[in-house]
Amino acid sequence: MNKSEEKKKISAVSLDITDNDILFEDNHLIAVNKRAGDIVQVDDTGDESLDEKVKKYIAKKYSKPNGAFLGVVHRLDRPVSGVILFAKTSKALDRVNKKFKDREMKKTYWAVVRNRPAVEEGNLVHWLVKNPQKNITKAYDKEVAGSQRAELNYKLIGELNGYYLIEVDPITGRPHQIRVQLSTLNCPIVGDNKYGYPRGSLKKSICLHARRLRFLHPVKLEPVDIFAPLPKDGFWERFETFG
Repeated sequence: MNKSEEKKKISAVSLDITDNDILFEDNHLIAVNKRAGDIVQVDDTGDESLDEKVKKYIAKKYSKPNGAFLGVVHRLDRPVSGVILFAKTSKALDRVNKKFKDREMKKTYWAVVRNRPAVEEGNLVHWLVKNPQKNITKAYDKEVAGSQRAELNYKLIGELNGYYLIEVDPITGRPHQIRVQLSTLNCPIVGDNKYGYPRGSLKKSICLHARRLRFLHPVKLEPVDIFAPLPKDGFWERFETFG
């Protein structure tokens, strides 16, 4: 790949939201398949955020010249792809926020690693401390001052050409939780040099994908099950055969 092609791939995250990015939408909620590299909310980089892109999408689709309401209910790290949910009304925002707080939102992630986990299925519990200046989280086996308890379940679900696919069901939602907890297994995520992988990705992404989100609709009280297709980047899509 030459330098112009690399630049084109990296800048692809600036693309506007289209119908192909929408995983679920009704009058109350909208779910998007986030591209790795997009930021969910504006930060000090000044880059256009995903919530602003979704607002523009809604305003254009429904001819709202004064803009659209959109509530952010959860986030994904910038280098992570996959399903992310927004609220289109204040009522839905309040109710979904409560569901996240009460751990009623069931999330499933896929992660690709190079090292096979010594134990192929298990439960991990750590106490995490985030350093906001360095934007890195450290895991401890026991509670320490300023720490937050983090728990997840994981299992190995496939192997392809020396890469291992791990399915993760987080029970808590802590900053960088999956990334740092898998690293404690000597299984850093491919591309995640912040947590032990030997090199980063030119595409500014890591191989962590929010694959599935399940919950009871906050207004309709019906089950909602949202799947996010894997990124089509020449690597990820080879793992679609695993389910």
